[in-house]
Amino acid sequence: MRRRLLHALTLIATLGISLPGTSSMAYAANAANTANTAKVLKTLNVLVTTPESSFDPALASDITTLSINENLFEPMLRYDYLARPLKLKPNTLRAMPEVSADGKTYTLRLQAGIFFSEDAAFGGKRRELQAADYAFAIQRMYDPALKSPWLFMFEGKLQGDEALRGDAYAKTVNSGKVPLIAGIQVLDRYTLRLRLQAADPNFLFILATPATGAVAREVMEFYGNQAGNHPVGTGPFRLGEWKRSFQLNLIANPDYRRPLFDGEAIQDAYSKRIAESLRGKRLPLVQRIRISVVEEQQARVLGFLNREFDSLEQVPAPLSEMVLRDGQLKPELSKQGIQLRLFSPLQTYYVWMNMEDPVLGGYTPDKIALRRAIALSYNHQQDIAMMEKGLAQAAQSPLAPNVIGYDPEFRSPVQFNPVLANALLDKFGYQRGPDQYRRLPDGQPLELTMHTQASTTGRLRDEVWRKNMEMLGIRISFKSDKHSEILRAARLGKVQMTEANWVADFPDGENFFQLLYGPNTGRANYARFNLPEYNRLFEQSRRMADGPERRALYRQMSLYIHAYNPWILRTHPLSADVQQPWLMNFQRHPVDFTNWRYLDIAPDAKQNMK
Repeated sequence: MRRRLLHALTLIATLGISLPGTSSMAYAANAANTANTAKVLKTLNVLVTTPESSFDPALASDITTLSINENLFEPMLRYDYLARPLKLKPNTLRAMPEVSADGKTYTLRLQAGIFFSEDAAFGGKRRELQAADYAFAIQRMYDPALKSPWLFMFEGKLQGDEALRGDAYAKTVNSGKVPLIAGIQVLDRYTLRLRLQAADPNFLFILATPATGAVAREVMEFYGNQAGNHPVGTGPFRLGEWKRSFQLNLIANPDYRRPLFDGEAIQDAYSKRIAESLRGKRLPLVQRIRISVVEEQQARVLGFLNREFDSLEQVPAPLSEMVLRDGQLKPELSKQGIQLRLFSPLQTYYVWMNMEDPVLGGYTPDKIALRRAIALSYNHQQDIAMMEKGLAQAAQSPLAPNVIGYDPEFRSPVQFNPVLANALLDKFGYQRGPDQYRRLPDGQPLELTMHTQASTTGRLRDEVWRKNMEMLGIRISFKSDKHSEILRAARLGKVQMTEANWVADFPDGENFFQLLYGPNTGRANYARFNLPEYNRLFEQSRRMADGPERRALYRQMSLYIHAYNPWILRTHPLSADVQQPWLMNFQRHPVDFTNWRYLDIAPDAKQNMK
């Protein structure tokens, strides 16, 4: 039953079919005919599932903060909202970058007349966006004090960037030399030139990531180490009232240039209707976005059903029966005009283990055996059936389906096998004591600590791993904390193991495999995995375009991951998204975290009548 349901849901998601429910387009048409509709402030009500962290683009790596930053800061390129296959287009540039014949030189020409939102850092003057702001944003990622998780996008790629790495950074930045390196050249007020050591097929994708959004030097200097609490960008919104870890308000930026929608729609009839609805309109379409932090799964679903939120992305799988019945939207919800759409995000869920931890870490056979046994205790099928309610598929490699480089034929050699797991522990000296719990080979007690989120979801996941470890005779305790605090501790190497997930920042395999690249330790590589053979393959693969040769390298890298087990690969989710009938133009994007600038609220929306 579950397999048939998952197959049906996956097929629907692949085809981009909108499931039964009153069309928001039809709702909008009816609303447009409503006479004398009272004019109200257009407010989009959305939720995020974890608290925000630092808004500094060079630091933000959690989905919540990236989602917000996407609307505050602007990279030079953006994805077309509706085009499939994915298509990049100019954002703050006048045209797409001029790329040299050898693929090593990118010339980027900015539009004039783009301004940062008003801020005290500018001393009461309007501050125009300049090419130097993008150069500064890239340069900051090299600052060793920041430990930016995004440095992998440029490190070793830009010409002369060895002068910005590690201890050389401060000396180079304070030298007064212009340009600082050959790879970053500001040619004039509106022109930036980036020079690469070798052609990079993913470089245009990189120029569309939130981390490369323009930041003003004056803001960083004015606020110092508090700059992450004072985001100032050129995007369509600015930060308004903010109750930390509870609720944030984004207000339409009065200094934003409000471009006309000019997207394509070539995928299906639904996206074509959205394109027609948006055609000729200036973005954004709402004046305010109210963002609520809702960590508890039940509160998310109840809030949506109570019309507190205009959409609910990724209905929590354990509670999917509150919305779905046999893979379809419940008839009573359909009658209310609520819509269901299924979406396959470029996302992988996994557990990482700290390779520098004295108990779990290391590359000797006994340490590998311990991590392998833990991996063998994980049951994909049971987790997907009981916890995910069929709304997921087993992850075989780090790459999610539809990521460039994904191999649908690859199968992990590490599958659920508690008998083999226990045999491995016996063989490598993890013997059971009189209490039937295992000890380390040196006779000391073996006890693991897993960081988990302080929520109902976190507690449910705790029970999954408690049962897995009981099967092996391993004691495990759980340390609950906020997501942002877990990330902070992980960057310092103070987390032994935890569950995590990664959503693609750009749709290529490099974005996932870099998470285990040794030089990224302390940044995006939270597992602190540093295997020379893996590093060599990664460096080789990042210089290649997608093709059989690179996919062969990806296969070898995946096998190294399964051989040393810094990760336990869990699942790729299938997202059931629901929207209220008054929400217009809703479409999930495979890479962009949000669609807020494109959304509109019908004028007689019931949520506005409260």
